[in-house]
Amino acid sequence: MHTLLQHIAQFTTLSPQLAEELRQRAQHHCFGKNELLHTADTVCRRTYWIQQGLVRIYFNKDGKIVTDGFAAENQWMTSAYSFMRGVPDPYAIAAVEPTQAYSLSLEDLLHLFNQFHEMERFGRVIMSAQFLEQSERLNSLRFTSPAEKYQHFCTHYRPILARLPLGMVASYLGITPETLSRVRAKG
Repeated sequence: MHTLLQHIAQFTTLSPQLAEELRQRAQHHCFGKNELLHTADTVCRRTYWIQQGLVRIYFNKDGKIVTDGFAAENQWMTSAYSFMRGVPDPYAIAAVEPTQAYSLSLEDLLHLFNQFHEMERFGRVIMSAQFLEQSERLNSLRFTSPAEKYQHFCTHYRPILARLPLGMVASYLGITPETLSRVRAKG
């Protein structure tokens, strides 16, 4: 729990009252490799902060698994639309490696936002960063070559690159594993 509190304190003031509420509301989880944190076509009820390990979010498109994102240490992961709207969506979240995480329900998160301005500020900072990251990714996917996509990925995901199977990386980049192999060979 201490590491989650330290994480939040990097972005906002962490009052003793907020720290106590987080201790009461956050749930600790241990997930094995390939274990699901969230199942596709169900409502995502929790947002996860990764203490240790690596997870990915993905969906099944006509029998093909498409990776949509990754989260490792000190990052958050949820199926955002499902989590915020309370509706099922096609995304699943799975541990790529053994993972320890803390989670909060939407109800707990909203309570913390309403009761603690510093937590509301934290939420705005994190959501702004996520928005910018998604915008960069969309621009990379739409307007760059496979080599540029891979370079962008390496720049932003260097700390976890060696921990990811190349098929997941290719899927995330929207290119075939063969194209990724050629790009890497030229690099």
